[in-house]
Amino acid sequence: MNRSKPLQVAVTVSLTDLQRGKNTLNLVLHVQWPDTLSTGDVPFEALEEAFGLSSLGILVVKDLPSKFTQLRETVLSYASYLANLNPEILGSCSTSVQFFSSNEYEESLSSPEAKYLVGWSHGKETLKTGQYDTLKGSYYINCAFYQSPELQAAPADDKFPNFPEYTALNIWPPESLLPGFEAAVTELCTLIIDTAVLVARACDLYASAHIEEYKSGYLERVVKTSLTTKARLLHYFPPDPSQKPETKPGAEEDDEGSWCATHLDHGCLTGLTSAIFINETLPLPTLTPARPLPALSTLSSSPDPVAGLYIRSRTGATTKVNIPSDCLAFQTGEALEVITQGKFRAVPHFVRGPRLTNRGGMRVVRNTLAIFTQPNLGEVVDAEEGVTFGEFAQGVVERHT
Repeated sequence: MNRSKPLQVAVTVSLTDLQRGKNTLNLVLHVQWPDTLSTGDVPFEALEEAFGLSSLGILVVKDLPSKFTQLRETVLSYASYLANLNPEILGSCSTSVQFFSSNEYEESLSSPEAKYLVGWSHGKETLKTGQYDTLKGSYYINCAFYQSPELQAAPADDKFPNFPEYTALNIWPPESLLPGFEAAVTELCTLIIDTAVLVARACDLYASAHIEEYKSGYLERVVKTSLTTKARLLHYFPPDPSQKPETKPGAEEDDEGSWCATHLDHGCLTGLTSAIFINETLPLPTLTPARPLPALSTLSSSPDPVAGLYIRSRTGATTKVNIPSDCLAFQTGEALEVITQGKFRAVPHFVRGPRLTNRGGMRVVRNTLAIFTQPNLGEVVDAEEGVTFGEFAQGVVERHT
């Protein structure tokens, strides 16, 4: 079996070095928030290294607001609580530990009508190998609240009167189940989208200089005004070597993405937090509305150094990306590739699970958060064909559900 080795880890590169043109090919670049981004001072060299033809297609932003660190730890810890709720509440049978009996909350946290793209999802999605996505659970949240606190989904329009994947209202666990969840998730998502707006502004400056007929400020406008931006809170279960994921007939084997097979995000920019690894060997502490979320048994790093996020660069190299815990990473998706006629390329990536699943009796899980910034449903993304993002997204959803 031929497994590619990780080539590099995240590296901090000074803006001075970038301006002097030092060779930093395939480094994961770090820029400061908010000064460098908001003033448009990210040099073209940095953006070329992050998003150009020979790049990884990822930009790491450091010096985030001070509240980010605690928000990240809190929200990612909630992912373990979600995954360990009663299966009847989740609308699945995927969890191994039950904290709440079904008579405490009778409504499901999943939405079959929205093809499980609102609320909880487990084992419903298929990736390009044809495998059902049973190795992780996801909690999907519409981020239309970024435009107005009252909005919990993209409004249906005449062209998309029945697109519940984006227009179904958010499903928030009640305070009796996960106290503080909605407030913490909303605050963290808002911070990440705020940062994505600044990254988009920098990308616009780069695109205006490199792409013919690029509309000035286009990506910033899309990110800032989007009603379709989606958050995905992820919980990767401990891999079990005795159980292979269920596959569709004729599905391919994927010997790399044991936690998540190689795929592309279908939005414009994806914001990523670094993951936390939690030892769930012992039951999680009980939550109450009066008790803050307790600190969980997190590990300082992955239990296996080869486990984690990998990117296939523009040159075909496979590189392991380590996002610092106090930073955010942004990578490009399919919609931006279509909009820019391939000048910004979508980033193929996968998540490799640990080679050993039982280290000292520990059940180690991986939790992270991704924010997919996307055009509004009626926004044209392919001018030549007249394809809107809603039509483009429908095709993606059909391929994966």
